[in-house]
Amino acid sequence: MSLDYSAAFDTVDHSILFDRLKYSFGFTGTAFTWLQSYLTGRSQFVKLGNHNSSSTSITTGVPQGSVLGPLLFTIYTSPIAAIASAHCVSQQQYADDTQLYIALSPNDSSTSIVNLELCLNDLYYWCCLNGLALNPDKTDSILLGTRQRANSYTDIATVKVADTSAVLKNKIKILGVTLDSHLTMDSQVSDICRSAFYHIRAMRHIRPTITDDVAKTIACSFVTSRLDYVNSALYGISAKNIHRLQRMQNTLARVVLGSSASKFSHSTDMLRYLHWLPVEYRIKFKLAKLVFNTRNNSAPLYLTCLLDDYVPGRSLRSSQSNLLTVPSYRLNFGARSFRVAAPTVWNSLPADIRACSLHSTFTCHLKTFYFNTAFN
Repeated sequence: MSLDYSAAFDTVDHSILFDRLKYSFGFTGTAFTWLQSYLTGRSQFVKLGNHNSSSTSITTGVPQGSVLGPLLFTIYTSPIAAIASAHCVSQQQYADDTQLYIALSPNDSSTSIVNLELCLNDLYYWCCLNGLALNPDKTDSILLGTRQRANSYTDIATVKVADTSAVLKNKIKILGVTLDSHLTMDSQVSDICRSAFYHIRAMRHIRPTITDDVAKTIACSFVTSRLDYVNSALYGISAKNIHRLQRMQNTLARVVLGSSASKFSHSTDMLRYLHWLPVEYRIKFKLAKLVFNTRNNSAPLYLTCLLDDYVPGRSLRSSQSNLLTVPSYRLNFGARSFRVAAPTVWNSLPADIRACSLHSTFTCHLKTFYFNTAFN
């Protein structure tokens, strides 16, 4: 379930936040005083032309668009984790984007649903006591699984949130990523292509008036950034979806090259000239960088704990090759998980790349490797 708060950042009670900083997280002295000074003494007014409204003191809320805003909101809502844990419900959160999830068993799905609903009920009352407004009408729920497994839960149609029933949806959006119920990523690919082609059409109109360098900058800022956003989640998607994304990237390359695109006989020649990795290798590139970060303590713990070093049963040369253990899996569904996909991509890299210790060196060698693999 993906929870929705009404005006989340604006409803943070300063007195409760200060108590949480002091008694739950141990903020004292200068650090605590600095945060108090940062949040208190603020005021706001409305200006229209040369006219100003009267000033009003701000006693709630944390500044949005700031570095500290999401962190302070996460500290404020930290008790949510304890509420979820008490009901055997898993929880993930980034600022005001909170997800609760449970694993269902065909033999006892009703108990898990009851635990989830009790958790949601307690969470609703906790929000009321802490000045937050949980919006049951905009809380989304979805059942994720294979088509065969989903058929086992046809009796589950809604989840009760407070006094409102949240109907299970076929897809939901979390942090800009659209997840469908079977994790095919069809909807996410459609969203990427729709947004990308919108900007490509706009760019085509202005292409004759801008230089090649400006065209490349615009392409990277408005289109490629969308193609690369959370693209590690696209590992193992269908060949049809990869083709859709690749066709979009090829179209972008033609627009960037403008009139000179006609001298290239194939789209791969355009990508090679622009030094752009094809979509399939961009996905592997992102996964490999995530693994590098986990091995150098630069990634969140929830990713690091999913990877294990390969330890052979006896002394072998491979034990010194920085390999990772690839867990066994039964379905292609499982092969796309980070626990399996990341070690698979990492182990396929040459030993000298896996042995890199500097991020800049690793990234440079990694792109060269994938570039040569894609175009040779």
